[in-house]
Amino acid sequence: MAINWILERVEESTSTNEDLMSRWRTNKLWDPIARLAQKQTAGKGRMGRSWISYPNRTLTFSIAYPFKKSIQELSGLSLAIGLAVINGISNATHIPLEELHHKGLGLKWPNDVLLKNNKLAGVLIEGGQLKPGDPTWLIIGVGINLSKSLDLEHQIGGKVSCLDDIVASQVLSSDIIWLEILKELGLVIEEFEKSSFQAFQNLWNHWDTYQDKVCQIRQEDTLLLEGIEKGVDKNGVLLIETSAGLKKVISGDVSLRVIS
Repeated sequence: MAINWILERVEESTSTNEDLMSRWRTNKLWDPIARLAQKQTAGKGRMGRSWISYPNRTLTFSIAYPFKKSIQELSGLSLAIGLAVINGISNATHIPLEELHHKGLGLKWPNDVLLKNNKLAGVLIEGGQLKPGDPTWLIIGVGINLSKSLDLEHQIGGKVSCLDDIVASQVLSSDIIWLEILKELGLVIEEFEKSSFQAFQNLWNHWDTYQDKVCQIRQEDTLLLEGIEKGVDKNGVLLIETSAGLKKVISGDVSLRVIS
């Protein structure tokens, strides 16, 4: 059965994730919610980074969902969410999945969607249980670059990818993209509740942009590992083949960088 999201839309928010996190902290979440803001003034990314948001040029929204599983059983969820984003983009643009793959769409561990090796979309997951026995409320934020702007690249300090790199901007509808991704998120969440990340492992590895490339794992400016990226295991743990053997990367508080 599809998830019946309560849909909320606002012109402006500091952060849709923070809006829903505030409700969670005060026990004001009851049903699954999807909240979209045309503009976020303090959008959040992974590891404390900001997510730049512009009306009509980015799509930024968050969902809140009460998982029956514990937080420990939700390992790899951010990776599965990336697959939902890709499926939603395919549905909304009517571009077949394998054509998107050929155009350079892919995933980067643990929570980025890339297009031609530049960031197209990102995922941020927060939340948990307020007390034992409660559902595990997770707030999942998604940000997607729809169309290019010099302001966006200037503020980020580097190149980004946008959906209008692969589909004409005049045929892009942010509302359709939002609703199609919500539909796919519902399917992923329901499957994850039943079988965890293992059900998504092979598919995620198919979309892994960095697989079989020489990569580094860094924590800020410190090099932790270097080797060949070999995809993820059944728990969503990243595998790196090093000169000392296969190493597992569990923490999301590190950066994965390709060097060849």
